[in-house]
Amino acid sequence: MSNTSLEICYDFPFFFKEELEEIFSAHEKVKFHKGDCILQEGKTANEYYILEKGLARSFVNDFSGNEVTTHFFAENEIIIEVSSLFQRIPTQENIVCITDCECWKLSFESFQELFHKIPNLREWGRAWMSQQLFIYKQRSVEMFTLSATKRYLNLLEQKPQVVRLAPLKQIASYLGITDTSLSRIRKELVSHPGK
Repeated sequence: MSNTSLEICYDFPFFFKEELEEIFSAHEKVKFHKGDCILQEGKTANEYYILEKGLARSFVNDFSGNEVTTHFFAENEIIIEVSSLFQRIPTQENIVCITDCECWKLSFESFQELFHKIPNLREWGRAWMSQQLFIYKQRSVEMFTLSATKRYLNLLEQKPQVVRLAPLKQIASYLGITDTSLSRIRKELVSHPGK
């Protein structure tokens, strides 16, 4: 089985061809519709997904009951709630499809089995977790050090499909601003493109 999304996600220099084949064959193709809930608050994650087509997001409900987007999952990324999956605890987040999505699913049991059998998968996992930790740390620092306009431009550059497909309210909550502020930023960028 050859698949670009799996190849991109498991791109690690030390994997042997047969190891990758075994890892790839442990994944199951699944489809979700726009609005489908991949993981619901209060449930424990029992798998992770590699997103082949579509866009999804994770969100929490704040103390006032408002949805706050915590992450957008774009094509060729792993849809995962790490704490819930690996610590076997109920999640505080919801993961929902913004569009129809096609994914490759790997169950927790299959992952555990492969993890103990293939040392290179453990190394890949460490490298992936380090990279994700860096990305999350960078984002939390940028929330305080960059202007809302710069945060929006970064999102536009890094994940243009989010700006194209996600509702304004979800993008605004991810950027930590109101939808009114985001509308104003977008208008200013259109009227002053060099800004």
